[in-house]
Amino acid sequence: MAPGNITVKDDLVYNHLRPWLGHSLLISNGKEWARKRRLLTPAFHFDILKNYITTFNTSTNTIMLTDGKTNIEMFNDVTLMTLDSLLKCAFSYNSNCQESTSEYVSAIVELSDLILNRRLRIWHHWDWIYWRTQQGRRFKKALSIVHRFTREVVQKRRTIINHQRMTESQPDLSTAGQRRKDFVDIILSSKDEDGQGLTNEEVEAEANTFMFAGHDTTASAICWTLYNLAHHDHYQEKCRQEVMDLLQGRDEHEIEWEDLSNLPFTTMCIRESLRLHSPVQAVTRKYTQDMLLPGNRTVPKGVICLVSLYGTHHNPAVWSNPHEFYPLRFDPNNTSGRSASAFIPFSAGPRNCIGQKFALAELRVVVALTLLRFHLAPGVNPEVGSISGDVRRLPQLVLRAEGGLWLQLEPLNVSGLV
Repeated sequence: MAPGNITVKDDLVYNHLRPWLGHSLLISNGKEWARKRRLLTPAFHFDILKNYITTFNTSTNTIMLTDGKTNIEMFNDVTLMTLDSLLKCAFSYNSNCQESTSEYVSAIVELSDLILNRRLRIWHHWDWIYWRTQQGRRFKKALSIVHRFTREVVQKRRTIINHQRMTESQPDLSTAGQRRKDFVDIILSSKDEDGQGLTNEEVEAEANTFMFAGHDTTASAICWTLYNLAHHDHYQEKCRQEVMDLLQGRDEHEIEWEDLSNLPFTTMCIRESLRLHSPVQAVTRKYTQDMLLPGNRTVPKGVICLVSLYGTHHNPAVWSNPHEFYPLRFDPNNTSGRSASAFIPFSAGPRNCIGQKFALAELRVVVALTLLRFHLAPGVNPEVGSISGDVRRLPQLVLRAEGGLWLQLEPLNVSGLV
């Protein structure tokens, strides 16, 4: 049996996502998963990701408008920023959600909260109970908003693509070149080896998954990276100097695609933060057959196994001083001999995160521009009234912090770069 068929996504953990995400790549198994993975892979090719860098810059510049506030709880603002970026990258849609209320964005946030709430209440695991509860009714209302938005975008885009195919000999110059292709454009155009593409319903499911899986995880990674740098000023200054050297003499202080490979120390800090504070704390799989392990042990068919990413990343047998923030662990000179399975923030194997290059690109842009404009220091939680030290991790759908992550953002003068 092929490796991808030995384990499958289990219903216990993933079933609550089906009303929202359908049979998308995240939830599907077997041949269905393999086909969708092949069809979606072009959407995350480097040539496509390059087009998103401008969007990352624009969305980050918006979050920099702090309205004079210096003590900020980062999760809310950064989550709106990643949603803003994803809406532009997925749908070419400018929601302005960082500056004003968006019905769609509010519905996305509510769905995420309600899924977590449902997981924590065992009696809500049964549909015939859940859909009769107040939370179930709220879920359906938010779901209708999200699905309606996605359905309308996909249907309109499909109509445009079909029209363009019919009139290829007479291109409509009035609409040509108005925007770059986004996520929906690319997956609508993808074909398998039999010349078949995804249906509208399948495209909607993948677009919804892109929004669900991409906003919270990336927001968590950004917030914890900034938190760690705020608590380690010498590393923060080294990152900032790296960014300033990179942008020296430019009229525009924007990160370009070619810059991403020229931020080695900043990237080390991001990777170390992903190790120390992985946005996803664990992954689960159900075995479809008995699995023989070393030591003559067997995992029986039907068992659900949980792989602790937190445990893997804090294993003292692999990582010395595992609770210490030490970016130089990821210096190429220090990684030889380390197992590829020691660092798995995006999971591993054939079912690793298809969007990890997208996430890492956005992380580097946001962290670099934030450090260019602000000095970061530990903030004050108003409810506690004191400067935050070590915070308690709060594992929800993604890793958050109990009471929030509060940082002091002190504006810097970057005019000297020019």
